[in-house]
Amino acid sequence: MRKLFTTLSNIWKIEDLRTRITNTLLFLVIYRIGSFVVLPGVIYSTVNTQTGKEGLAGLLNMFSGGSFSHASIFALGVMPYISASIVVQLLGIAVPYFTKLQKEGESGRNKLNQWTRYLTIGITALQAIAYVKSQIKVDQIAPGMSVAVFTLMSVFILTAGTLFVMWLGEKITDKGIGNGISLIIMVGIIAQLPSAFLSEFSVRTGGKGGLITFIVEILALIGVVMFTILIVQGVRKIAVQYAKRIVGNKQYGGVRQYIPLKVNAAGVMPIIFAQALMFIPAYIPQLFTSVSTNPIIMGLANYASWEHNLLFALLIIVFTYFYTAITINPHQMADDMKKNGGFIPGVKPGKPTSEFIDGVISRITLPGSIALAIIAIIPPFAMMIGVSNVFARFFGGTSLIILVGVVLDTLQQIESHLLMRHYDGLMKTGRITGRTAIPTAAGTTPPAI
Repeated sequence: MRKLFTTLSNIWKIEDLRTRITNTLLFLVIYRIGSFVVLPGVIYSTVNTQTGKEGLAGLLNMFSGGSFSHASIFALGVMPYISASIVVQLLGIAVPYFTKLQKEGESGRNKLNQWTRYLTIGITALQAIAYVKSQIKVDQIAPGMSVAVFTLMSVFILTAGTLFVMWLGEKITDKGIGNGISLIIMVGIIAQLPSAFLSEFSVRTGGKGGLITFIVEILALIGVVMFTILIVQGVRKIAVQYAKRIVGNKQYGGVRQYIPLKVNAAGVMPIIFAQALMFIPAYIPQLFTSVSTNPIIMGLANYASWEHNLLFALLIIVFTYFYTAITINPHQMADDMKKNGGFIPGVKPGKPTSEFIDGVISRITLPGSIALAIIAIIPPFAMMIGVSNVFARFFGGTSLIILVGVVLDTLQQIESHLLMRHYDGLMKTGRITGRTAIPTAAGTTPPAI
């Protein structure tokens, strides 16, 4: 405990770090206040905040911190920006123009950011129209306001709300601590944790299982968090030796460094892609009533069935390989090493190096993808044994992986500030490494989440 108070005191002594933490908290408070501002023209007393808890709506509601179900001006959150970032990243592989921009350094990244913002506006506008049509009924609109006017006004407000949240995220990254977009998503997820915790506690202590069952659930949650940290932090280090170079009277190179290849380089993206596809079986019976009684379709549409979870796990494994393949370019990494006079001991430069790195990535991705699939399917199994739906979401899936990754990143940045000022780190032994950046084909890191 004394170590904790000493560390907090050291953090407060560093003016730059203190300012950054204060700015981060201020921006996050602004975001949370905006999450409770309802769209103009909506009768809030008619809004059912319990809707949108399952399926795709439940996922969006979780990422937006409940704004989706509350008809807030921030209802769409930062998901349109994340979608636009992924699209631009994929275009960098398929379209030569974007591939060229990725290789142009700072100017190219600025142009790609501009394209991402433009695409965010388009995606947000389309999602805003779908949100108004699907989530807000006619009887929830204030009397005297036409549906057309309300829809047009809401589309502009929702689009502006997403752009404002995106701006807040960029400001947190620039003037705060940690990755702004990731922190905003994390705060949205954490906002639902206290109510879920208290609800589960009241249910267990009220006679359904008792206090011992609740303690067992907490211990199980801690175990899952530890397992998730292990997967997020796991790396396979490849030794790289750099040749000696004499420039004037100074010697450069001649040192051994390491390429840290993540066991789970794809992060949470495979789960998001797989979840998007798993919503399709749930909508098939609504579109084609003739197959509504088909046992296979009904099994795939059931969130808690073994068919649904088996297919979900297989999709996660496939998408992990796919996303790893598009974000990590072994050829580019081999070329960069060769240009800088680096080589892997025992491996020839050029194509053999590329094949070696590709082989290592393929081998470590398999256990990483299986572990990711296990984490993703824990929530439905937790619900099978009696854990409430809301609390079970924190036992795995996107929410837990995002929370663990963002917290580690933020703590790593805080520790870097402490070490730079010759203070002790946050841990007695070792250092917090966060999510190690993986070189991609563009020389950038994957999207924030």
